[in-house]
Amino acid sequence: MSILRSLLQDIPIPPMVRIRQKFDGSIINDHVSALQNEFKKPGTIDLIKSGQTVAVAVGSRGVANIADFTRVTIDAIKSVGGVPFIVPCMGSHGGATAEGQADVLHHLGVTEEAMGAPIRSSMEVIQIDELPNGLPVYVDKIASEADAIVVINRVKPHTAFRGPIESGIMKMIAIGLGKQKGAEACHQLGFKYMAENVPAMAKIMIDKLPILFGVALVENAYDQTCLIEVIPAADIEAREVILLEEAKSRLPKILFGQIDVLVIDYIGKNISGDGMDPNVTGRYPTPYAHGGPDVSKMIVLDVTKESKGNTNGVGTADFTTQRLVDKMDRDATYANGLTSTVCAPTKIATTLENDYYAIKAAVKTCNILDYTKCRLVRIKDTLHLGEIEISVNLLEEAKLHPDIEILSEPYEFKFNSEGNLV
Repeated sequence: MSILRSLLQDIPIPPMVRIRQKFDGSIINDHVSALQNEFKKPGTIDLIKSGQTVAVAVGSRGVANIADFTRVTIDAIKSVGGVPFIVPCMGSHGGATAEGQADVLHHLGVTEEAMGAPIRSSMEVIQIDELPNGLPVYVDKIASEADAIVVINRVKPHTAFRGPIESGIMKMIAIGLGKQKGAEACHQLGFKYMAENVPAMAKIMIDKLPILFGVALVENAYDQTCLIEVIPAADIEAREVILLEEAKSRLPKILFGQIDVLVIDYIGKNISGDGMDPNVTGRYPTPYAHGGPDVSKMIVLDVTKESKGNTNGVGTADFTTQRLVDKMDRDATYANGLTSTVCAPTKIATTLENDYYAIKAAVKTCNILDYTKCRLVRIKDTLHLGEIEISVNLLEEAKLHPDIEILSEPYEFKFNSEGNLV
């Protein structure tokens, strides 16, 4: 028996129960019609003249219905005689290569065939200005040559800083349209100054580029579209401040304030830029953001196929598994840290041979006197928090919560022959 197995063999894993957490489930049932109606507003599609080329900026995040929203936007542009094409708008994602970024869009369902428009992917940028602090402002060269630019993105809290503008249209413009060099420039001085630099760069780009409008989306706690707004360029900053507060109020969360062990089945770039959303886990890659539960030890078990080996975020956890490490594309993962200047999330967490020993290791190190009392929570990922698993030690607390429904009797985790959760 290995030394690690001998250290962990007597550590108990608590019995579990499945629960349902209830959040505001407000949703736009017909999101296609809703966006089509938004395009009837003045100062949006009506600004496009027949024959004009229009760059439609689409990002890498797992935005609900992103293929539908992209197609509706392209169809609306065509309806007034515009000539749309799609530009990947994702900073350094996709391995910071043109092919990788086009591939990210493909996996989101944003293909040339489905959208009815070409995808023009390149990492080439031009510098259009400089901030007073010396940071250069870059933009995708292909997009800059279009007659018009429109941007589609979800508005939500950022994972590494706080400010009136966090993650949304303004960040998409400053960092997404800036490609790898723009993302690198915006992160150069660190997240301490991102709340200033993101809107400053975006405002310059809105002023100097033919950006017409943004398609802003807000999602509910179940990762479903609950608000759609097409915002003329001049109003993007003011409206995004309001939409961010709306998004924060709808953020999904774990309804327990203190957790000894948090088990996360999957991380991935299609889930969060950080692999897992720190707003949910309470574990942030920088000291400039806050919120979420107090978690003693955290485990990530695997990485999504869609992430293509980019395991950014694994370093934020305490433990991981050998199967995740085996899937790790170090170049793609480390490119994230080198671009954002935050390298702790790209480190490899303490690695155990399988789920069984990773969970035992977390229980052993979670700083409680009686391991049988471990307050353990297991989630699929940070996007799906409706149904989760909790240890029986949280059961009484769960029964008293008005937004929690108990779904099962207590049971033991089941592991397969390789020691991984079934």
